[in-house]
Amino acid sequence: MIIDGTKIASNIYKDLQNKVGKLAEKNIVPHLAVILVGENPASVAYVTLKQKKGEAIGAKITLLRYDTSVATAELLKKLVELNNDPTVHGILIQRPLPPQIDVEKLELATSPEKDIDGFHPDSPYTLPLPLAVVKILEEIYKIKTLDTPDTFRTWLASQVIVVLGKGPTGGGPIIKLLNKLGVNPTIIDSKTANPKDLMLSADIIVASTGRENMVTPDAIKKGAILVGVGILRGTAGKLKGDYDEEKIKDVAGFYTPTPGGVGPVNVAMLMVNLLTATETQTNMLK
Repeated sequence: MIIDGTKIASNIYKDLQNKVGKLAEKNIVPHLAVILVGENPASVAYVTLKQKKGEAIGAKITLLRYDTSVATAELLKKLVELNNDPTVHGILIQRPLPPQIDVEKLELATSPEKDIDGFHPDSPYTLPLPLAVVKILEEIYKIKTLDTPDTFRTWLASQVIVVLGKGPTGGGPIIKLLNKLGVNPTIIDSKTANPKDLMLSADIIVASTGRENMVTPDAIKKGAILVGVGILRGTAGKLKGDYDEEKIKDVAGFYTPTPGGVGPVNVAMLMVNLLTATETQTNMLK
C-alpha cells in the first residue's frame, strides 16, 4: 500500500493555518529565512516546496541565495543579522553545503531559538526529517492496528527496524530520534556485512542513502514497511529514491513514494517547528 505523504501533510497544514490565523489577529506573521548555497537539484526542490507551503499557510519565507563560491565568513555575517532581527522567527541553512564551508561554525552561530532545523546542540527543536518519518509510521500504525489497545510506542518497540545510512542529515538524526523513543534499530552502512540478510529480517526499513536500487525486492520481507528518505535525480532528470517503487510494491506491505512520500511531511514538520518558534518568541505559548 502506497503512503501518500502529501495527504498526511495537508492535515498538518490545516491545523497550522488556524494557528497562523490567530497570530495574524495580533499582527504577527511567522517568518522563516532560508539560506541556499548553489543549485543542488534536491536542495532546490526542497527549498521551493518549503517556500510554497510556508506561504500557503500564511507564513513569510525569505530565500537568501548564494553562489557555491561563498565563504563561511559571509554566511556568518548574515546569520548575525538574522539572529538580531526580531521579525525573523526561524532560520534554515539548506544542506548539503560546499566543502569550503565550515558547517559546524554555521550551526553554532545560529540562534538556538531560531534553529528550527534542530542542528544547534542547544536547539529546542527536533529535526523535521526524523519527525516526518515517525509521523508516517504513526499513520501506518493507525491503519494496521485499527482499534487494538496497543499504543504507537509499544508497537514501534515491537518492530525490527533497519536504517540504511547514518549521514548527518538523514539516517543519523532518524536513528537518534528512534533511540529517544526507546528503539535501537539495526544500522547498515558501507562497511556492513550481509546487508541483505539484515534487511530480510526487518519489519520496517528506513532507506536514507540517496543511492539508486539500494533496496531490492529480494531483500524485503513480505509485508514489510519501506520508508524512503534518500533522494536522487535519475538519468531522465526525475527525482527518485533508494528503491524502485514498481519493483517493490507487490512485496512491501506499505511504502512511501519519491517524490510525494517523506518530503511533504518533512516540510510540514518544519512548519510545525516554525509556528512553535514564532509562538515562543512572541510570548504566545499554548
